[in-house]
Amino acid sequence: MAGGFLRLPIPMSTTIRIVHTSLFVFSYYLTIGFLLAVVPGFVHLHLGLSPLWAGVAISSQYLATLVTRPKAGRMTDVLGPRATVLVGQVVGLLSGLCLIAAASLQSKTLACFVVLLISRLALGCGESCVATGAITWGLGRVAPEYAAQVISWSGIASYGAMAAGAPLGIWLETKYGLWSIGAAASGILLLNLALALPLAGVPTVRGAHLAFRGVLARVALHGLGLTFGTVGFAAIASFTGLYYASRHWTDPALALMLFGICFIVIRLLFADTINRWDGFRVAMVSFIVESAGLFLLWSATTHDGALAGAALTGCGFALVFPALGVEALKTVADQNHGAALGVYTAFLDLAMGITGPIAGLIVGKLGYSAIFLYGSGAAGCGFVLTVFLYHLVREPHARVSRKTLEPLETGGAR
Repeated sequence: MAGGFLRLPIPMSTTIRIVHTSLFVFSYYLTIGFLLAVVPGFVHLHLGLSPLWAGVAISSQYLATLVTRPKAGRMTDVLGPRATVLVGQVVGLLSGLCLIAAASLQSKTLACFVVLLISRLALGCGESCVATGAITWGLGRVAPEYAAQVISWSGIASYGAMAAGAPLGIWLETKYGLWSIGAAASGILLLNLALALPLAGVPTVRGAHLAFRGVLARVALHGLGLTFGTVGFAAIASFTGLYYASRHWTDPALALMLFGICFIVIRLLFADTINRWDGFRVAMVSFIVESAGLFLLWSATTHDGALAGAALTGCGFALVFPALGVEALKTVADQNHGAALGVYTAFLDLAMGITGPIAGLIVGKLGYSAIFLYGSGAAGCGFVLTVFLYHLVREPHARVSRKTLEPLETGGAR
């Protein structure tokens, strides 16, 4: 088959360039992963605060990221992606130092919580700069046709790092205390700075920069599709353990591991289909698979059925972000790519932020399994929206092409 999956779509030198900038994403998200499972227990059990405040501590990072993504995108377009990544690393380093300070204030509950909150907010701000800057930096180091691979590798780096960081964070906190996580995060980000400083930047593209509202208007529907697709991921990441406990099943980590493995494998093997098949078409297939996986997870009556649902969901979700992201970038000129990425990615943070409260209401009324039915329905909405976007964007081009060809065909007939 022409253009089959077994062909090597990118040269090794290009892959190295893509992986190089993706390492900055991996290192930063590793520090985020350290705190995923540690912060709620620390706030609730060590500080003695209610679960509500534990939720505030967790969601504060998502809020900071959501608010600063567009600003980080504009910084990338104006100052360049290299400068944006460096700023993000410095802010992340400050977050690590604040975490060490919070650990030393555990006897003073209010002061400890406030400093911890500052650390979380700084971590979210730094995430905006590093994630948006690194992707744009990677795009500038390769040819335009490799945009899907750059975005895909960035996703592999971020999700893989969070998956690896969570158990490492638990081990560090159990063995040495909270301060050790702050020290490890600070050391990693210092190393990241050392690796980023010698790497050459890419020139910023000159031209008119769209205002925030202009960028939002162009990528909002793509971002909404990303929100619909991310709901299922947020549900699996946050509630699989409680869902397993409600069914009296063991080893929920296996479901999360299968989700992650399938996610990474699909991104590695099929990222090039976005270039060859069209981003919208790939997103349509992805939404169908993700919706089916979440429906299977909801209806599972056995542990094996739940594992199959988690694996299928990972396969479906894998290409949603890069497929719609590539199409979102096509809506703006090159000098606005950073702003477009920042706004588009903010919809992922929005999904992560709103899924928790909505899922809490669903659990109270319908039980844990209903969360996955909600995610399946959201993925279905993503499919419908993508079909609409496809016809909205592609049909006008098709009509223009037909009108252009008609005179030629008429002339040829004469």
